Amino acid sequence: MTLYSSPICPWSHRTRLVLREKSVGMDIVYVDADHLPEDLLDLNPYNTVPTLVDRELVLYDSRVIIEYLDERFPHPPLMPVDPVTRAQFRLALFRIEKDWYGLAEEIEQASDGRKAGRARKILTESIVSSAEIFAAKPFFLSDEFSLVDCSIAPILWRLPAYGIELPPKVKPIHRYMDRVFSRPSFQHSLTEQEQELRL
Repeated sequence: MTLYSSPICPWSHRTRLVLREKSVGMDIVYVDADHLPEDLLDLNPYNTVPTLVDRELVLYDSRVIIEYLDERFPHPPLMPVDPVTRAQFRLALFRIEKDWYGLAEEIEQASDGRKAGRARKILTESIVSSAEIFAAKPFFLSDEFSLVDCSIAPILWRLPAYGIELPPKVKPIHRYMDRVFSRPSFQHSLTEQEQELRL
């Protein structure tokens, strides 16, 4: 198995976090998203990372990849077995991608400060307004670490790089970040560039 990964994008980071959480050994090929190697261009019609190659199978959407990894390597499970809870987790994944990942991309790609500032404000408000959910359980919506946490953590890790500082009053989110960032799987998922985001 080979994973083509950006050393810095949150989509790739969450995929690497799932790999580390499951202790899956895999060749990780770090690529520059702006200058993808030809073999990757042949594999992925969208020219995006992450891209996973498992024998004849090629996957190139990060949510499809992380769900595949969870099913292919079932221990520890990162999604609930119960269909209703599983659907709720999938909805949470969808919302995090649509809202938080979408706004993070806007901040990174904004050509002018006003656009980036607006996205930064909305992302901050969205995270802060979720404080009660973070307070309810040790992990997001759950007592166990899940694919949802694998998706949230890369965004929260990047907040300083996005120019976002969460207010001290959202203690549950700060405690959540301490809990997740101290996990060995999270520490091992970080590339050098990602470590530097919080130096």
